[in-house]
Amino acid sequence: MRILVVDDEPYNRMLLQQMLKPVGECDLAIDGREAVEAFMMALDEGQPYDLILLDIMMPEMNGQDALKSIRAYEQEQGVAGGNETVIFMTTALDTETQVVEAFFKGRCTDYLTKPIQREVLFDKLREYKPRHHWEPCNQD
Repeated sequence: MRILVVDDEPYNRMLLQQMLKPVGECDLAIDGREAVEAFMMALDEGQPYDLILLDIMMPEMNGQDALKSIRAYEQEQGVAGGNETVIFMTTALDTETQVVEAFFKGRCTDYLTKPIQREVLFDKLREYKPRHHWEPCNQD
């Protein structure tokens, strides 16, 4: 599975990368602009990301704007609704405004509140089944 982890905090990127190591290859981005560029390049090369973990609050371009750009690019490229990349928004702010923005305006797949728990993340992966099959290894 191909994964993009987007967070402006190095510790958060490293933690998520370690958590997801058993299920796939993780690329990292430090802000929304870098995420959108990586996403477009991957899709153009025929190697799209199966999963994106996208922080909401970042410099340069926030996660909400990056999400909208990614979904718009998928639409431009003719990616059908059932084949969209699974995108989990991540944030320390669990406010109704953020949730409404992410789900209804940005069309994210789901929402994770920090600190992200491995079990919760993997439950969501099982629920949404990104494009490529994966089975997490038991790691403690």
